[in-house]
Parts: sequence; C-alpha cells; structure tokens
Amino acid sequence: MENTQHYASQSRRLAVRRPFCYAVLIILAALSIFPFLVLIVNSTRLHSSIQTTFTLVPSTNFGANWTKLISNPNMPILRSLFNSIYVSMLTAILSTYFSAMTAYGIYMYRFKARNIAFKFIMLVMMVPGQVSACGFIRLMAKLHLMDNLAALYIPAIASPVVFFYMYQAMEATLPTSIVEAARVDGCNELRTFNEIVLPMMKPAIAVQAIFSFVGSWNNYFLPALLISKKENKTVPIMIAQLRSADYQNFDLGTVYMQVCIAIIPLLIVYLLLSRFIISGATAGGVKE
Repeated sequence: MENTQHYASQSRRLAVRRPFCYAVLIILAALSIFPFLVLIVNSTRLHSSIQTTFTLVPSTNFGANWTKLISNPNMPILRSLFNSIYVSMLTAILSTYFSAMTAYGIYMYRFKARNIAFKFIMLVMMVPGQVSACGFIRLMAKLHLMDNLAALYIPAIASPVVFFYMYQAMEATLPTSIVEAARVDGCNELRTFNEIVLPMMKPAIAVQAIFSFVGSWNNYFLPALLISKKENKTVPIMIAQLRSADYQNFDLGTVYMQVCIAIIPLLIVYLLLSRFIISGATAGGVKE
C-alpha cells in the first residue's frame, strides 16, 4: 500500500514537472533557431529595408541578392566556397586519420619514451596557435607554400587536440585483446589499424571530423596571413571583405546571403555524420 502511494505521488510530481520541462525546452529551441531565421529572412531583403525595419517575414529579393553576390568580379564567391570545402574536407580527413594513427601507436606500443611522447604532445596542445604564427609563416615561406591552399590543410596532420580525444576514445572502447588476436592471425599493423581499429572508432572519428571541418571552415586567422590571391581566398575572408567594404559598395543583403550560403556545408556535414555520433552514445564496448 505504501509503495502504491509512493508511486502515485511520484507520478503526480512528474505530471507537474513535465509541462514545465517541455516549456523550457521549447523556449531554448526557439532561441537557438531565432538567429538562423533572422539570417534566412534578411538574405531575402534589400539593404535599405534591413537598415530601417525588422521583420520575420521573408521578402522577394533573394534572387536579386544572389545575382549581385555572384556577379561581383572582385568577390569570387563560388570559388571561395569551393576552396573552403576543399580545405575543410582535407583538414578533417588528415587530422582524424593521422591523429588516430598516432594515438594507436602510443596506446598499443609500450616503448620507453611512450610517456614522454604523450606529455610532449599534450604540451604542444597547450601552446596557442597565435604564439607560433610568425615561425609558421616563415616555415611556409621556406617551403614555398605561401598563397597556397596546401598550407592550410597539410599542417592539420599534426593535431594534438584530435590526438588527445582519439587516445581517450581508444582507452574507453578499444580492447587490446582484439589487436593482439589480429597479430596472432598474421595481420600486419597497418591492415589492423585500417580494417579493425578505424571501424571501431567510427563514432569518435565522426565527432572529431565534424569539429575539424567546422574549425577549418571558420578559420580566418591563418588564411588571412597566408593567402593573398583572390582565387585562393576562403569564405571567412570573403565575408570579412564584404563587411569591410566602403559605404557605396556595402550591402547587408549580400552579406546575409553569403553567411547563409556559408552555413549550408556545415549543416550537410553534420547531417551526414550525426548518425555515427548517436551510435557512439548507444553502442556498448567489448570488455577485457
């Protein structure tokens, strides 16, 4: 009887709390969607209308803003979009693959300098990129990679942050017994890594690929230092140039249009890889 009363009172409390929780979640979701809604609506409006009034009703000038954006000879928007996709994809692939390979080597092999190597990588992770920017630019100049897109994605091979998360994921989900069994069966290390370890690390790789892609896509600091030719510029540089244009050429409609275009690849990447994130949250690990 006491248990029945306890469950009944608990059910009443949940019935009272549930509408409040739903209301809070709806408010938070609306606040998250609101900036994107304003962005999409303003991409359909003229510059004069954006400056004078605020509305959430789309206008009919989407095509005009798009035509004005892509017809600007000084702003090769489509080329910059291709450059950003190219650099971001290679950055995500190189950083996740080689960071996972480095984490696998330190996780599986028990060599003497193992702890020193791990601590050194962690030390490099603590150094801000801005501190080493001058030395990095000099290195790129000596390698003749200035004003070259390769300078934006080749350094992604050495990514201490991605390495750290890969190492933590291996400690949590990769049993050493599986790798040892593959070695006993005669599988070489590279094949073991590519065909056994990487498939088991798909959720972690998907998460880090998203972060690497977004970080490279939004990167303005290094492209602004290394890239000068307009055909090699990326989307963040183009957006900055539109925002810093002189008064006669400044157009909020085209700025909102370009920002709206810039977030589309990010949404596509997330939608393609989100299922791996969900599977990683629900998948169970093999116990030793």
